Amino acid sequence: MAASAPQRILVRGVNWLGDAVMTTPALLRLREARPDSHITLLTPAKLRDLWRNHPAIDAVETFAAGESAWSVGRRLRDQKFDLGLALPNSPRSAFELWLAHLPERIGYAQPWRNLFLTQRILQRPGAVAMHKRSPAEITRLIAQNPARESVPAAAHHIFQYLHLTAALGAKPEPLMPQLALPESALAEFSAKFRVAAPTADSPIFGLNAGAEYGPAKRWPLERFNQAAIQIQRRTNCRWLVFGLKSESDGAGRIAADVPHAVSLAGATSLGELCAALKLCRVLLTNDSGPMHVAAALGTRVVVPFGSTSPELTGPGLPDDPRHRLLRANAPCSPCFLRECPIDFRCMTGISVEAVVKAVL
Repeated sequence: MAASAPQRILVRGVNWLGDAVMTTPALLRLREARPDSHITLLTPAKLRDLWRNHPAIDAVETFAAGESAWSVGRRLRDQKFDLGLALPNSPRSAFELWLAHLPERIGYAQPWRNLFLTQRILQRPGAVAMHKRSPAEITRLIAQNPARESVPAAAHHIFQYLHLTAALGAKPEPLMPQLALPESALAEFSAKFRVAAPTADSPIFGLNAGAEYGPAKRWPLERFNQAAIQIQRRTNCRWLVFGLKSESDGAGRIAADVPHAVSLAGATSLGELCAALKLCRVLLTNDSGPMHVAAALGTRVVVPFGSTSPELTGPGLPDDPRHRLLRANAPCSPCFLRECPIDFRCMTGISVEAVVKAVL
């Protein structure tokens, strides 16, 4: 689809932090294809800070948690957008574009929302669904112990969003996920939280032992603790321990046990989290939003993967050599479940020694 004149484009963004970072290559390609168009991103209010100063976006509109689609649509009508692009697959995202009276509405074809779209994009070749395994399937896989199936690099979710923006004339070739950080952000973070700048003799490492989706994504907390202690002894690093407010107890225990560690769990805004992650030489983390943010800011990450698939949602671009993604040889992984129905072998099979080596 080619635009004959500059247009006002509304992009309905995704709802989760990690997913939002994975949309940045598609948004940058859209900006490249439509340099004269005005691009507004509609995003949950909790993600507003992620998009400040981003080169792909001209304006940001937010909606609050619990705000109805009717309310969002009414607010957007007066802005007279020419077309809308729904990045999520949800019925609501397409419904909001319809309620905003956009003449063109583009998104993936899905039941319960096709009525609200004027252009329905079929799933791209090579797309791989995140299939949740049943307990029976897990039991069968453990008994058979099959070889791990090969997953093509083009299965990564970055390509899902690139395929959508290609419908607007953007190039489908991937770019590195990118986030913009104001020059003042690092100094402001350091001053507020009294964190001295990293040096060669005292580098800053980050640790994120949480994962919002559920416990199946979390390497055991005591292993994070043990790894952090060993790494600190060998590097004289200072640890910044991240997490949600609900994870502050676990983060506090790590900060109490590990020398030169401070917990920031629940204490930072999203913008401050970005600044802190940028300061880190490496981030040891579960598969999570901060993992994607760190990689997009140029920080290397070390990630134990268990219930999820690095081929689908790994940091950066597929096979990025800057990062270390660790997996145990569990035939039932990835199961994509929130909680493990058996013995958590996909995570307990990743040793402290392996993680320490990867970080070092």
